[in-house]
Amino acid sequence: MKKTVVVFGSSTGTCETIANTIGEKLGAEVINVTDFSADTVAENDNLILGTSTWGAGELQDDWYDGINVLKGADLAGKTVALFGCGDSESYGDTFCGAMKEIFDACEGANVLPGVSTDGYTFDDSDAVVDGQFVGLALDDVNEDDQTEGRIDAWLESIKGSL
Repeated sequence: MKKTVVVFGSSTGTCETIANTIGEKLGAEVINVTDFSADTVAENDNLILGTSTWGAGELQDDWYDGINVLKGADLAGKTVALFGCGDSESYGDTFCGAMKEIFDACEGANVLPGVSTDGYTFDDSDAVVDGQFVGLALDDVNEDDQTEGRIDAWLESIKGSL
């Protein structure tokens, strides 16, 4: 695997815990988006980017500066994978929608495919494109019993591209 960093934005700690799990499984460095910079992008071949979703499908607050880093960086030759945390019961109409904002900011990168919406219960999400999420969607609030299996299946599907 090429040099990989896992970058997360987390307000309650859920996305941070998931980022650490992903980092451990890959043997990759894990950093908070508050420490994310153009140097981070330049020093890594693979960027695994994760956010929680708030309110009406909004990014975790710290990610707004991270989006500017992505938009200002040269992402040519970089591989990007996305993951997002959400609450499909209470926010079923915006479930994991914040992933789409990061997806849109990764223009020029090789963004790896996300996961199918099969097996998820939600009403709508901006993060669904052509019938699948733009990354790994996780509901650690209502479906925490599925989190580990979803992470493992997703990592297995993307490892060959990292």
